[in-house]
Amino acid sequence: MHPAIPQLMELQRLDQSIAALRTDLEGLPKKMKEADATLTGSRAAVTSAKEKLTRGQTDRKKLELDVEQWKDRAKKYRSQTASVKTNEAYKALLHETANAEAEAAKAEDLVLEKMMAIEESERLLKHAEANLKEDEYRLSAVKKQIEAQFADEKKKWHDAVAERAAVAVKIPENLLILYGQIQRRHPTTALAEVRDNMCRGCGMRVLPHTVQLLTNDTDEEVFRCEMCGRILYSLEPIPHATPRENESGAATSGSASS
Repeated sequence: MHPAIPQLMELQRLDQSIAALRTDLEGLPKKMKEADATLTGSRAAVTSAKEKLTRGQTDRKKLELDVEQWKDRAKKYRSQTASVKTNEAYKALLHETANAEAEAAKAEDLVLEKMMAIEESERLLKHAEANLKEDEYRLSAVKKQIEAQFADEKKKWHDAVAERAAVAVKIPENLLILYGQIQRRHPTTALAEVRDNMCRGCGMRVLPHTVQLLTNDTDEEVFRCEMCGRILYSLEPIPHATPRENESGAATSGSASS
């Protein structure tokens, strides 16, 4: 296995870490916006509830004014009945009085309905305000956590980028270029482990001769998968030669002297 393979493996590990940190960093502003959107929605609910309550109170005042006006009309018509001189005029005043009283009663019913609606609006406003207060407290903590996480992961990202640069300078330029070319096709997985005679990147079977060379510490060739093109490596232990034993069981390192 080529002696630079361990550095390439470390480079890949750092690239995977950098990619994961970048994904997290890109996702945190979205979470912050979601928290702000929740607060905006809660504030809008409070504003809407207040506006509905204000409209209800305004409508109630108008209806109460209508009640007073119709009652005043009925009182006026009733007072005029004493001064009329004909039955037709008297009947007409009675009719107007009854009509005014009926309209006053209708307006009073509407006032009662409006009062019930106002009570419901007040309940909804209190509920919306309680939700807003809870969201402000909860999301304030969430936003602080997001800000702290962003600062922490940004530092980790900078550290990983610096560490990657330090590892990259130890790798031969031709291998670094090859690694970059493969990585464009297989982001963060330019290398693949060979296990059970198979490329773990794509599942392609690797020739036994290639597997043997990958576990040979004297071989400096770079092997690539024939299917996916990834640089292959093996984590299998490199075998060492076992000393021969003589007939008596003792290990020998060479021919015995006479």
